[in-house]
Amino acid sequence: MDSDTGESTKRRISESTIHRLSLYYRVLTLLEEDNFETVSSKELAKREKLTPAQVRKDLSFFGSFGTRGLGYPVDELKQKIASILGIDRVWRVALIGIGNIGSALVSYKEFIRQGFHIVKLFDNDQRKIGSNHKGIIVSDIKDLTKELIEDEIQMVVVAIPGTVTQYIVDDVVRAGVKAILNFAPVNLKVPSDVYIRNENMAMELEYLSFAMVNKHAPKRTK
Repeated sequence: MDSDTGESTKRRISESTIHRLSLYYRVLTLLEEDNFETVSSKELAKREKLTPAQVRKDLSFFGSFGTRGLGYPVDELKQKIASILGIDRVWRVALIGIGNIGSALVSYKEFIRQGFHIVKLFDNDQRKIGSNHKGIIVSDIKDLTKELIEDEIQMVVVAIPGTVTQYIVDDVVRAGVKAILNFAPVNLKVPSDVYIRNENMAMELEYLSFAMVNKHAPKRTK
């Protein structure tokens, strides 16, 4: 396959497919812990309330896996999905904003297990700057761009009030960071080569309240 075709295939992969790969990875981790050596597409599908055909289709985007009639080797498939998702390596992450959300994210052990190492913390509160927060010294947000460059940060998590978020994200982009996870309830503008994900917990709760009031609300499968 030539590079142009490969890039075209990557662009066609949907967000829901990527989400399901994450689900498969977690199922495979549990199976590995329970000493399963192989797993069928039927079993993977059953655990995530999908169809075997959907599992096979998702995996087919990335090559040929398993043996017909024998299933998938759990360890091998888990490693391949980890490589596809980019979690078979260490990512250097900075977190901006050490409030309630930010502090909770620093303590989230799943990040480290998946290769996302928070190595820098930033805040504008003089009471926090210079303090040791869960083993990491909090830096002044005024030095954001400079320190992101110096520490070769690859991803940034933003957990600050919405009113100043765009200005901060502009500084993050100037530092050359291409991946941003945003917890502020605002729509941010970034260049086309910067990947951004927005996590709005209030909107997620609104979806749940809508589903509770309107019993016909569709279940999310993203």
